[in-house]
Amino acid sequence: MPESQNIEYKESWRDEYLKWICGFANAQGGKIYIGCDDNGDVVGVKNYKSLLEDIPNKVQSGMGIVVSVNLLQKGNLQYIEIDVPSYPVGISYKGIYHYRSGSTKQVLNGPALEAFLLRKRGATWDNMPFPAFKISDVDDHAIDRFRELAAKKSRIEPSLLEEPKDILLEKLHLTRDGYLTNAAMLLFSKDPEKYQLGAFIKIGYFENDADLLYQDEIHGSLLEQVDKAIEVIYLKYMRAKISYEGIHRIERYFVPEEALREALLNAVCHKQYQSGIPVQVSVYEDRLYVANVGSLPEDWTYEKLMQKHASKPYNPNIASVFYYAGFIESWGRGIEKICSALRADNLPMPEYTVNPGDIMIKFTGPEDRIIRVTDKVTDKVTDKVTEKERRLLACLLEDPGYTMPQLAEKLKISRKTVAALLKSLKEKGIIERVGSDRKGYWRIIGE
Repeated sequence: MPESQNIEYKESWRDEYLKWICGFANAQGGKIYIGCDDNGDVVGVKNYKSLLEDIPNKVQSGMGIVVSVNLLQKGNLQYIEIDVPSYPVGISYKGIYHYRSGSTKQVLNGPALEAFLLRKRGATWDNMPFPAFKISDVDDHAIDRFRELAAKKSRIEPSLLEEPKDILLEKLHLTRDGYLTNAAMLLFSKDPEKYQLGAFIKIGYFENDADLLYQDEIHGSLLEQVDKAIEVIYLKYMRAKISYEGIHRIERYFVPEEALREALLNAVCHKQYQSGIPVQVSVYEDRLYVANVGSLPEDWTYEKLMQKHASKPYNPNIASVFYYAGFIESWGRGIEKICSALRADNLPMPEYTVNPGDIMIKFTGPEDRIIRVTDKVTDKVTDKVTEKERRLLACLLEDPGYTMPQLAEKLKISRKTVAALLKSLKEKGIIERVGSDRKGYWRIIGE
């Protein structure tokens, strides 16, 4: 049997393996076999008599816990089994908390240690009181927006939505010990970053893994961030494959909006906000990644993540408000909905990468759904434009969302000249405006 979440093999005993025992005790428990090679084959241990006495004593004195130490035999070879139970409280060895994840041992510190200790106490970070955020700091616009969304979904008693905001927040379990909680601050603050760094979504367009071409940051309350991010991504970052059915224009993206929305909602609900790192969306011409700092529940594997499973959000109070607002379901169907949306559009299934400190989902575009954009204006276009127009086109390739003042500043020309150049390029059929003047962007047609 290979090494796993619950199994570790060692050919001989070293006191440093007390750290492994600590890691098992803090996770799901497990067994360490002394006298076995990495493949689990028994090679025997000679000093088993002294180890049967020393190991329990060292565990007791170093961590204050009890483990079972058993002598086993295969043929004429003796080996030792150390059976470590999972403990309901945090266990440290010499003041350091170790944790077993997969087949590796981690040292917990910073936000990860804080989250671990809260979890062991049956608490969550989003339900901790946050005295610095007071009822006067609650954004009335965010409250009204929640009331509007919740009324449409009818998942909450209508009379509750008519209560004053302090009563409403209390009924939503966003208060504790007389204070508003971290969840209340993130959900109903106009500027959560005033209190918690990294409480935003960061979007970047990459030419390759090394070259970031342009980026945006989506700020505001959590209730607003996902919709804002979706709007920006599809307006500025994703390029649709255009086709026609009769006279009807069809735009098809390599990531359906429903799938991307679910991925962002999952990231927002499961993110470890105390890390100070934003949710990150990385867009390429042929793939898109959504990454956030977080981890799977303790007893979950990657295989369980991809199967039908119960809802177990890292931030249950945030997820509860999202449920009432109609953003998510309460049955852990996020990944299932992502896969269904991709399957319905004949797109590849998502790829998940689960690391000890972060989770990332990758969407891949099939070739028939990708628009390849060169890093220069085509020869055919170049023949139609002036030098000033070519320079402006180069700026639009760099960032299609540049505003007129930004273009004027980059090109060191007046806004009036920029307007004239844009008008000329539009009349030549080289560019077209997508979206509004304020939030749209310029698409280079090239024909």
